[in-house]
Amino acid sequence: MKREEYIDRKFRDFGISLSQVQVKQFLDYADLLLEWNSLMNLTAITEFEEIIQKHFIDSLSLHVLQDVSRETSCKTLIDVGTGAGFPGIPLKIAYPELQLTLLDSLKKRIGFLEEVVRRLGLESVEAIHGRAEEIAHKQEYREKFDWCVSRAVANLSTLSEYCLPFIHKNGYFISYKTVDILTELENASKSVHILGGKVVHKELFTLPGSDIQRSLIVIEKIGKTPEKYPRKAGLPSRQPLS
Repeated sequence: MKREEYIDRKFRDFGISLSQVQVKQFLDYADLLLEWNSLMNLTAITEFEEIIQKHFIDSLSLHVLQDVSRETSCKTLIDVGTGAGFPGIPLKIAYPELQLTLLDSLKKRIGFLEEVVRRLGLESVEAIHGRAEEIAHKQEYREKFDWCVSRAVANLSTLSEYCLPFIHKNGYFISYKTVDILTELENASKSVHILGGKVVHKELFTLPGSDIQRSLIVIEKIGKTPEKYPRKAGLPSRQPLS
């Protein structure tokens, strides 16, 4: 099976139809990821099929949140701790109308993301080098986004402090997680409340054609985040709110 056909079939299995242009963009993205991965550490996943499944399809897990999507339109989205561009760039390819901001603390990764955006011809994408603890205090980014997403490896309390300050009232923070989340949710309940959020939905599912179980935690922004949050760099991870 040709790689283009494989991409098209896997996305259709997940209920997503792609144009030929979008299939080509995903293919080019996979090639760029492997090309740059030989120069810098972007991903431990290097098999083409696994990139499609574990990075691209997983990034588009928001597709399963039909109820949330119907309740609110998302025009502006920020991906905090995006790394090699997940989930932000796959979401942008699948939903070209999105205005996307990619935030990462490593300058080399920003260089890779800028090359991906250029090579794929993506428009309305901004890649920012910086820490969430600092960028979230800048007026042009604070409480400006409809949605914030993150696949970053951190506990939900820490991620909430990084992400909720970027979202305006009635917007959503969506955290990509594994299925073992009950204790993490309990530990994060106070911090989510302090930061102006409320957990409104938990979606558990299995990626199609696999036994990979995933969850999405949906937090609605119901009030303003106090100005002192996020705290200075390092504190949210070393001393999560509780």
